[in-house]
Amino acid sequence: MENVFTKSTAMLLVLILIWGASWPINKIAVPHSPPLLYAGLRALLGGILLTLIIWKTRKAINWRNNWKKYFIATFFNSILFFGLQTAGLLYLPGGLFSVLVYFQPILLGLFAWLLLGESLSPIRIIGLLLGFAGIVVVSVDGLTVHISAIGVTLGLLTAISWAFGVIYVKKISKEVDAFWMVAMQCIIGGISLLGLGSMFEDWSAIEWGRPQYQLGLVFGATIGIPLAYILYYKLVSAGEASKVGSSTFLIPIVAVLLGVIFLRETVTYRLIVGLVLVGLSIRFVNLQKKPQKKQKQGDGPVAS
Repeated sequence: MENVFTKSTAMLLVLILIWGASWPINKIAVPHSPPLLYAGLRALLGGILLTLIIWKTRKAINWRNNWKKYFIATFFNSILFFGLQTAGLLYLPGGLFSVLVYFQPILLGLFAWLLLGESLSPIRIIGLLLGFAGIVVVSVDGLTVHISAIGVTLGLLTAISWAFGVIYVKKISKEVDAFWMVAMQCIIGGISLLGLGSMFEDWSAIEWGRPQYQLGLVFGATIGIPLAYILYYKLVSAGEASKVGSSTFLIPIVAVLLGVIFLRETVTYRLIVGLVLVGLSIRFVNLQKKPQKKQKQGDGPVAS
């Protein structure tokens, strides 16, 4: 049993906090901007900043050979994910919406089994189902009070697009640099979302002076995308990808807790039950420690 609070553990906790905080932050920001323009600006600025940070490795872009891969990954992981996520937050509370999006790990396991031939052991299935059950318990009040058919649909579509995106990136992970994959997805996706937003939305509707909007934009462009992915891939290179994956279910819990603290949502006994179930889930997933010959580079949450 590990009892050492390592640097990797600290990085993992910071990463979970960043991804969990993104939901309530985006929730309070998106009402002050058309969703596509907000998603596009966040993604583009984040991608540009990450590009500046990793610019010295620009030879790894290999655009001539990889441009098609960048565009396919962008479609699922940036255009659909960021676009659907931002629009969905207009209809549901951030914590509840994150619950729907984090149905993705179960979809990912099923799709990886069906499309990549990866094994899906019984104990892993039990762990994943326990974790998702915990998340559902946490937000059951929200499901009964704040139900929105459009919001639920957008949440599930976000989860599906994310699952397909991760599957695709896993298939090509040996052919592209991980950091440049993220940067290209954000830049290409940001430009595409801004183009769509310019066609269907109004730039004058952005409330630039609102602190909530400024917080969301700055958070996504600096912490939610560049810092989060630097932390994530440092953990991957240190052999900690499995820990990040098994901690995925903590992210919506953090989102709900921050919603309780900052958005004045009430604490219920279901929150405590959900936290216990999530803890058991993580323990179950970590019990199966099959040695991995190589960590997958593209298998991580994409919330920002």
